[in-house]
Amino acid sequence: MTYNPTFARITRMRPGGMVAMLAAATFLLGLAAGSILRPARFSQAAVFAAPAAQQRHDGALLDTTATSVPAAAAQLTYPVDVVRVIDGDTFEANVHVWPGMTIDTKVRLRDIDAPELHARCPDEYAKADAARTALTRILAEGGVAISKVGIDKYGGRVDAVAATRSTADVSAALLSGGFARRYDGGRRESWCG
Repeated sequence: MTYNPTFARITRMRPGGMVAMLAAATFLLGLAAGSILRPARFSQAAVFAAPAAQQRHDGALLDTTATSVPAAAAQLTYPVDVVRVIDGDTFEANVHVWPGMTIDTKVRLRDIDAPELHARCPDEYAKADAARTALTRILAEGGVAISKVGIDKYGGRVDAVAATRSTADVSAALLSGGFARRYDGGRRESWCG
């Protein structure tokens, strides 16, 4: 006798058998949809995956394994909606990684360091406030997009190059305006006197 899953037979199936059949049907539908809708080169969600190696703000290493971003992912450009400007080199954004898929993350501008609002002296606070105002003004131009996306060394945010409708490189604009310094990932210099 061959197995014939007619409606009458399915309705008499035990609960465990029904769950197995639904799981198999869901898997097959997912497989079919995935083969039709899958991205051509890679999963773009990998760009924003949590880093395996995270270093806290105080420099303590939490894990020793490293995470790399696929080379193809680092070359893509993602449109973003700016949620808020955090300081002179970081903003929060809704990043449109795929049609209908948006990820909320903090974006740190690559290769620059701006003064911190948690300042060590009044001079640093004044510079930090000016840097945040400058970044807010630049991002308000609209048409904001990020590219060369990577995992930031502190975790919980991404490192990227940002551009707007009128500014091709936001980091370069902040550097030329004196609101930031070049940063290579090493020790940060003091902004005080």
